[in-house]
Amino acid sequence: MEIDKDKIVKFISERTYRPLKVRELAKMMKVSEAKYRTFRRIVRELLKDGDIVKLKKNRLGLPDKLNLVVGTLSTNRKGFGFVSTDDGKEIFINPEDTSKAFHGDRVIVRLKRKRGGQNPEGEIIKIIERGQKRVVGIYKKQRHFAYVKPDDPKILKDIYIADKNSKGARPGEKVVVQLEDLKDLHLSPQGKVVKILGEWDDPEVQTLSLIAEYGLEDSFPVEILKETEALSDKIERKEIRRRLDFRKKRCFTIDPVDAKDYDDAVSLEKTKDGNFLLGVHIADVSHYVKDDSKLDREAIERGTSVYLSDRVIPMLPEGLSNNICSLKPEKDRLTLSCLLEITPKGKVLSYKLVESVIKSKARLDYQQVQKFFDTEKGKGDLAGLKNDLSLMLKLSKILYQNRVRSGSLDFDLPEAKVVLGEDGEVLDIYQVARLESHRLIEEFMLLANKIVAKHLTLQKIPLLYRVHDKPEREKIKAFCEFVSHLGFHCGFGDGLKPKQIQNFLMSVQGKPEEELINELLLRSLQKACYQPKNIGHFGLAFKHYTHFTSPIRRYPDLLTHRILKELIQKSLSSERIQKLKKSLHKIGKLASEKERIADEVERESLRIKQLEYMEKRLGEVFCGIISGVKPFGFWVKLDHILVEGLVHLSSVSDDYYIHDPVKEQLKGRYTKKVFRLGEKVKVQVAKVDRKNKYLDFVLFKEKDFPRKRRKKFAK
Repeated sequence: MEIDKDKIVKFISERTYRPLKVRELAKMMKVSEAKYRTFRRIVRELLKDGDIVKLKKNRLGLPDKLNLVVGTLSTNRKGFGFVSTDDGKEIFINPEDTSKAFHGDRVIVRLKRKRGGQNPEGEIIKIIERGQKRVVGIYKKQRHFAYVKPDDPKILKDIYIADKNSKGARPGEKVVVQLEDLKDLHLSPQGKVVKILGEWDDPEVQTLSLIAEYGLEDSFPVEILKETEALSDKIERKEIRRRLDFRKKRCFTIDPVDAKDYDDAVSLEKTKDGNFLLGVHIADVSHYVKDDSKLDREAIERGTSVYLSDRVIPMLPEGLSNNICSLKPEKDRLTLSCLLEITPKGKVLSYKLVESVIKSKARLDYQQVQKFFDTEKGKGDLAGLKNDLSLMLKLSKILYQNRVRSGSLDFDLPEAKVVLGEDGEVLDIYQVARLESHRLIEEFMLLANKIVAKHLTLQKIPLLYRVHDKPEREKIKAFCEFVSHLGFHCGFGDGLKPKQIQNFLMSVQGKPEEELINELLLRSLQKACYQPKNIGHFGLAFKHYTHFTSPIRRYPDLLTHRILKELIQKSLSSERIQKLKKSLHKIGKLASEKERIADEVERESLRIKQLEYMEKRLGEVFCGIISGVKPFGFWVKLDHILVEGLVHLSSVSDDYYIHDPVKEQLKGRYTKKVFRLGEKVKVQVAKVDRKNKYLDFVLFKEKDFPRKRRKKFAK
């Protein structure tokens, strides 16, 4: 009899089952000696996943039969937490019941009692698996012992370090600690120092700490580099002969000025009928990164490239991302091309998806192209592409208007750009404008992604969709209630459509609260993710959508290329389709998680540089907008720099302020003065704490600011 996880769980679920040890269970299930090792491995996997648990004397049972649940712990700075179970339930955990579990740990919880209509309460009795194998923190030493204070505020326990495991770390240094398995929940967490990063206040160390904290790897294993070095950028003639040759076609790239990898090129022509013939040419990374190769497994594990303020942690080694696969000017490059014939009204008449080879005619950047749009003047490589660019701008505007008419949302949230000197010093931080040149590329890429998703769907080929679910009713209701206190009416009812949200966003355009409302609404929507089940993309108002246009920096795009090429080459066997169906869910879940981590790391990296920049501006005055209100004060986001800091209520001495959580405001008892979300204020930089990553402001008062020290307001 073949043994699998379902059969073991089903056997243990029987009413007549009594807790057995592994060997006893194997005997009862008539597992042969030849298959016992496999059986024991499957049992270990079930224990690791929490589907079964170990009882006293190593006997096995089901958690739900013992008033136990299994889930992942999320902790709060105040000490309490919640365990999220696999079926979506949440168990409240008091600080004294978290034992030695950390944020992110997979745990077993014993249920205690209901809490009057609230989440049930429980206590952690076992840690199945550490969510974090390594922790970053500051090494500290007392008279009789040493420990590491974790950087992550959600990790509330110190990690004790034996002298033999200190690696020679000195007090005050940032270190990376490998956590040891916790055999006894009554013992304190212990670990060993595996890497010394350096002094905590060194900007380079702060970035290295961030990379280590999130488990990212800023270098590649030797075997991956060797596999990359074995690849050649020379394309064999037989490979070119079997592809469509577009090397004489005028195609080019448009990217940020500091981009290192170029994975998408565009071309545009007019047909005799007056239609547009758009070409979106994407680097064929799958030609070099073969399925299940070492490079492929490394790319799956990384999931995405991570763009920090001062560096890039690529998904693929630079030999591929910046060279062989990068669509550099005047270099023959293998591509997958999406060719679309589009009417002057923006309707796609026909399309082709083909393997191709191109030779990019130019490497343009967004600012350069925008300058041409603004002045109709261009030099160098751009000079010979003026007609192409003018035609592209016209088409992109048509596509954009059509997308907007269909209800597609377009959040124009500001982004901050960090300018670094040669020594890594932060010279400036400014808000990046969203240009017509950005929108041009966005529209072409959106259309290509949409067409590829629709094509594979019609062919009934399994793929990873980029999906965006409808917003949760309660979150939208809370948002509407909030904006009503700002004087805006949503009018969102049941059966919410993207068009309704779009109309509301248009109604607040140009208002002082526009940026804040956009951000709060975006937070109220679901987060897009990757999955094999197509539920559409709510935000874009697309029925079919996938990621196809960035295979150098996103694994789902690389996988889409692989599937599409197999379809084009007619090599997509039924066995391959079944394999895809089994693997896509896991890959999608991992890719979504890696994307979430990348977003968090990128935000933290920006925060580090913003604080470094603000540390040199103590006492300076800035304009900003109130972005959050609490009983103890309010946060202000500065214009242009986009950094947030807190104005403590204790520093506002002209009245006693009362917090109104419904209206998200603080109101003076006597003066009736109000501080509310979205209000413009002037603040002075009072304190910058790079170690704990916070920034304090005080309200600026002209009369309290000595004339001789007065500085021009920063913009």
